[in-house]
Formats: sequence, structure tokens, C-alpha cells
Amino acid sequence: QVQLVESGGGLVQAGGSLRLSCAASGRTFSSYAMAWFRQAPGKEREFVARVEKSGDITYYADSVKGRFTISRDNAKNTVYLQMNSLKPGDTAVYYCAARLGLLGPYDSWGQGTQVTVSS
Repeated sequence: QVQLVESGGGLVQAGGSLRLSCAASGRTFSSYAMAWFRQAPGKEREFVARVEKSGDITYYADSVKGRFTISRDNAKNTVYLQMNSLKPGDTAVYYCAARLGLLGPYDSWGQGTQVTVSS
């Protein structure tokens, strides 16, 4: 497993931008698919975006497509989530997750970082 630490959350006005980072420990970061999830108060955790091992294949939830961009730097053991045109509905705790296999549950999770978008 890898250990994951998120950063970059904060308070931003609607229409603004934030960039989240997730730093991973260990030497096998490039073996993991990486993803971002979020959980708003009173709601279940939901998928936001995923990037495959090499960084050239990405997937997005419909709610963030065109506004968010996931990327990774395997040399720095870091995955990013660039969030533009933020909306109050994007307010949530954002979690980074890592998965070794092609399918199935994620193996490791970060502690989360709070993103609050004010109207």
C-alpha cells in the first residue's frame, strides 16, 4: 500500500479555481491508478476523477467534466486535481485514493481536504 496526503483545499468564491495535490509515499506509485472522490455533508462519497498508471487515460464524473482536470507526476509521486469554474455544489471533503488492480476497491485513501465554495 501507499500512504496518501492531500493538500490544497480551502475557501473560494464561485467561479474560482483551486488545485489539489496528493503526495504518495513509496516507490511503486507508478503502479497505481489514482483517483479523487468527494463527500459532501449528508451525502455519500462519490467518484470525481481517475487517472491510469501512465497518466494518459483519464475518467471524469459528468458533474465535473470540462471543469476539473486530473493529472499525475510519477517522478514526484503526486497526483493533482485542477478545479476551475467552481460551484457551491462542489463543496465537499476531497479524498485521494490509489488502486493497484484494474478493477475493484481502492487500496489506500488519504485523510481528505476540505473544499468550500461560497456563492
